[in-house]
Amino acid sequence: MENTFNISENLVLLGLFETERLRYLYCVLSIVLYFFIVLLSIIIVAIVVTDTRLHEPMYILISNLVLNGIFGSSSFFPKFIVDLITSSTTISHGNCVAQTLCLTVFGFYEMITFTLMAYDRYLAVCHPLRYSMLVTNERIISLLTGCFVVTFILVLIAVLLTWKLPLCGDKLNNIFCDNMSMVILSCVDSSISQLFSASVVGVYLCVTIFSTIFSYLQIFLVCLKITGESRQKAVHTLVTHLLNFSIFLLGFLFIFIRYRLSSIKLPVIVHVLFSVTPLIVPPLFNPLIYGLRTHALKRRVIHHLQKIHTWPKWSKIYPHFVAISVISHKESQ
Repeated sequence: MENTFNISENLVLLGLFETERLRYLYCVLSIVLYFFIVLLSIIIVAIVVTDTRLHEPMYILISNLVLNGIFGSSSFFPKFIVDLITSSTTISHGNCVAQTLCLTVFGFYEMITFTLMAYDRYLAVCHPLRYSMLVTNERIISLLTGCFVVTFILVLIAVLLTWKLPLCGDKLNNIFCDNMSMVILSCVDSSISQLFSASVVGVYLCVTIFSTIFSYLQIFLVCLKITGESRQKAVHTLVTHLLNFSIFLLGFLFIFIRYRLSSIKLPVIVHVLFSVTPLIVPPLFNPLIYGLRTHALKRRVIHHLQKIHTWPKWSKIYPHFVAISVISHKESQ
């Protein structure tokens, strides 16, 4: 019965038609963006792993965040680049489900990681004497692993519920697959799938946003009470994390706006822009912001880069990053 509903085994990504006219330009831009996301993230992770002085909970969390960025970007960019090169506009139903699973896990795990980072900084600033007992490397790794397993299971259930729905269409207003786009194509009652998905999203949003805001608010209150160098460090920590969290929320807000405006006949390109923002902006800016604003990590990045013979090439590729890093390094000495 289900096969009579499905009009095709392949789904058409309407957003790819919008890129056809400038597909080579988009292809080059995508390759450059993906290259820098992977390169900058690998640099951060490699330095944290190899440098024992950075084997601390905060740097483990930063490494986890940028690794998740690689995971999310790799779930989108490679196929998108191949589609641009080959002028393909379709994706199989199975591959669509797999991409939906990966991208959804990326988004939810990003939220959880930001929450753990906010709570870690709350304990470090508000309870410095107990911090080393409350937060250990082993505990952080266990929390990250447990959160990933729970996130993967919940997202897998939601995606499988959607996968079982018979479809009455084959056109998605996007350049990649996501859960809600597939639910919209369903021609039967999808209330169970939508209820479960909405419940998971609601719980995640309430827990993560409330915990994050609580942690940052407590840090801000401490900043008002202390003075001198301690206050400067606390404010620096607060600004750094708020900056990254705001970038992520901006991307999530774009997704929310997109589906809230689903009843309005927006151009496909608008749907595409709203969708790709959380897949490009956070993974690209997370390693940059933490690499520049986390003093210990920045010093180690500079130290390791200066050992590489291709340092002059780096200065041409990323002049602003190098200039700011070198000036900060000299000031720290």
